[in-house]
Amino acid sequence: MDQFIKNGIDFLTTYGGKIVIALLVLIIGCFVIKLLNRLIAKGIDKTKVDETVKVVSKKVIRVLLYVLLFIGVIEILGVPMSSVVAVLASCGLALGLALQGALANLAGGLMILIFKPFKIGDYIEVTGAEGHVRDISIFYTTLITLDNRKILVPNGDLMSANVTNFTAEEIRRIDLDFKITNDIDEEFVKRVLYEAADHAPGVLSDPEPFARLTAVDDDTYIFSVRAWCDTRKYWDVRFDLIECCSKALSENGIDDPEERIAVRLVKEDGEE
Repeated sequence: MDQFIKNGIDFLTTYGGKIVIALLVLIIGCFVIKLLNRLIAKGIDKTKVDETVKVVSKKVIRVLLYVLLFIGVIEILGVPMSSVVAVLASCGLALGLALQGALANLAGGLMILIFKPFKIGDYIEVTGAEGHVRDISIFYTTLITLDNRKILVPNGDLMSANVTNFTAEEIRRIDLDFKITNDIDEEFVKRVLYEAADHAPGVLSDPEPFARLTAVDDDTYIFSVRAWCDTRKYWDVRFDLIECCSKALSENGIDDPEERIAVRLVKEDGEE
């Protein structure tokens, strides 16, 4: 028992001061890092760089500051840095083998930061998921769907798959197809659809709308309408365009073949 007490006193005498100083540095360091993070975040927010770069830069700087604090505390305790480096290298190798997926996600996050295939606020589709980009972290990208669900997509998957960015460009094209019976004047249908598209709310005049016969299927014609609009108003303009074209066809007595078949079936049933 006396030997145990003696060893304890010797340990406190030798390392007690270092432990106290290390704890003080750790506590003060954490406080200083929080303060620095706030100041750095304000400085980054004032810059004109991309929003995605701002978010990732803040997170990387915070991690680096804590790593530096950890190294400082280890050095105060008197642990040889060569030993620390050797241990970190061994741990790094083991973690690298065990966390290959996580490292792929980390690399993917850095690639997104560098090449910027999308940014916060964009609407994207990738690996079966789509939504608005809310956040880009080191390992995951957070998407919010139209029905307000949150999806976390690994950055590694984002960099190894095809990503469709619906809001990257300022304007988008709306494509619609209409089936028309083949016993009607083609030029008349083209004119009706073109005028309907040209007068639809939100449709741009440059590039101008397109309305042409694009396919023939048995006893039906398929007319395609293409119109351009502001990307931010895509869905509103699309719905308005469908309504305008459908209303124009109906007002001009242009039948949908499926409706004509339905009418014929009703008549035949009534006669019987």
